[in-house]
Amino acid sequence: MLTTSQISSKIDLSVIVAVYNEDPRNLMSVVERLDAIIKPTAVRYELIFVNDGSRPPTTNALRQIAAEFEHVKLVELSRNFGQQAAITCGLDHSEGLAVVNIDSDLQDPPELIPEMMQKWKEGYDVVYAQRSTRRDRFSKRFSAYLFYRFLGAISSVDIPQDTGDYRLMDRRVVDALASLPEKTRFLRGMIPWLGFKQCGIAIDRGAREVGEST
Repeated sequence: MLTTSQISSKIDLSVIVAVYNEDPRNLMSVVERLDAIIKPTAVRYELIFVNDGSRPPTTNALRQIAAEFEHVKLVELSRNFGQQAAITCGLDHSEGLAVVNIDSDLQDPPELIPEMMQKWKEGYDVVYAQRSTRRDRFSKRFSAYLFYRFLGAISSVDIPQDTGDYRLMDRRVVDALASLPEKTRFLRGMIPWLGFKQCGIAIDRGAREVGEST
């Protein structure tokens, strides 16, 4: 749902990508895949890279991409603050009526974004990707499985199981999140706590194609 102040926005969609020492080849793949998916829909969008204190190869690649592509913003942090802080910074710099956060490793498929947008147009304020399968190492799959079940058992907030930070949020949700006073943030818990109308979309999480996880 859009407020009167939001209707005048020139940006329909902001896509946030927090980056820490990502392989430069992956960064260009992010731009190319997002452009291939979103541009044919005529959605006005911006891509916001948040450089979370990366080493020079990643930093230089991000600066080159931002200089080359008009719709790409680059926000550079003074050091590594961690993923949750970097995502929050991207949210603070976003202008879109809807905002999507996605990891730079492309394991979560950006091809899901049009379906997320459709759910948003149907009236959902938060649309999160829920992993039905994942092709990570067994130790990572098993630890993630235990984490979400344990967290759900002890938390008073209904946190969707098997979800990461890949989700779409309406501008109202982004503004509400920005108003919360917490400095050390766990967005996967804070966003469900806010309420709003939320739904999940099942995805198959792919394996990392390039580089190593950081």
